[in-house]
Amino acid sequence: MKLTPTDRELFFSRQDPQDPRLGDRVRGLGVVSTPDELSKVVTKNSYVLCGYPDDEGIRVNGGRPGAAQAPRAIRRPLYKMTPALSFTSGSLELFDAGDLLPTGGDLAARHAAAVTFARAALDKGARWIALGGGHDYGFSEADAYCEWALANGHRPLIINFDAHLDVRSTEKGLSSGTPFFRMIEKHHARGLDFVEIGIQSQCNSRAHVDWLQERGGRIILLDDWLASGEALETYVTREIEDLLIRPRPAFISVDIDAFSSAVAPGCSQSWATGLMPREFFATFELIVTRLDVRALGLYEVSPPLDQDDRTSKLAAQIAHRYIFATGTSK
Repeated sequence: MKLTPTDRELFFSRQDPQDPRLGDRVRGLGVVSTPDELSKVVTKNSYVLCGYPDDEGIRVNGGRPGAAQAPRAIRRPLYKMTPALSFTSGSLELFDAGDLLPTGGDLAARHAAAVTFARAALDKGARWIALGGGHDYGFSEADAYCEWALANGHRPLIINFDAHLDVRSTEKGLSSGTPFFRMIEKHHARGLDFVEIGIQSQCNSRAHVDWLQERGGRIILLDDWLASGEALETYVTREIEDLLIRPRPAFISVDIDAFSSAVAPGCSQSWATGLMPREFFATFELIVTRLDVRALGLYEVSPPLDQDDRTSKLAAQIAHRYIFATGTSK
């Protein structure tokens, strides 16, 4: 399977050197047929963005379709953004590798292809940004990152912001509810650390909670954090302080339904309860600045369900914060 180029109309520019946008800085790639082709183009410490316009896994899981339109909808506001005000050098290298279209093979084959492209970028020393699509592709990033981390002598660390645990069994097939079941089944024996933040009680079964905790997964429930009365970053720091001591490599997954429907209505399943941007970004930047986050995945934005593009813009802001908080672009 190949990566299809992004429409260059999305690479926004004001044609003004005094008012540069990310659309001026991004390098769009042509057709990328193999992971080797991607590896030959991207560079160490660059950022490589890839889209998954595929919501089959959401539909299988009973969610509302629409996330297939997300990569384009997120790119549009992202490339209109200016570089962060703290950005003072010209060293930012941003590649848009295009989209993995859901036109060949079954869902498992598409996930496997996504793994190979993500792994190629990670092996080159680049940072990977995935735009879903369904959260089933969270397995692709998690698997590529775990294999890369283990090959380089690191214990994998995965942090997921989500309302759902997404550890459903694959007995009924692959879906947006199975990515971390698959990850743990494959990598748990070799050792990994896994944290889920913002989990909502009404979205998860006791059996799934028990299954994950029995395998060492850590769960930060939304209700427990709210009851503490603390800032989210304070609460999270205390709960996982041992994982934040040194700048170890990590993968951060963000399912947009971790947010309240008040700020992110455009997702496959939204709730009035959930995170708000102010508390999320403070915690996100804490994690990103303390750890060496090699990959970021943004999943389940659903433009047909959105209002005023607020969910797409929120996802774009998360990608923007990641690019300008990870240190290599400063």
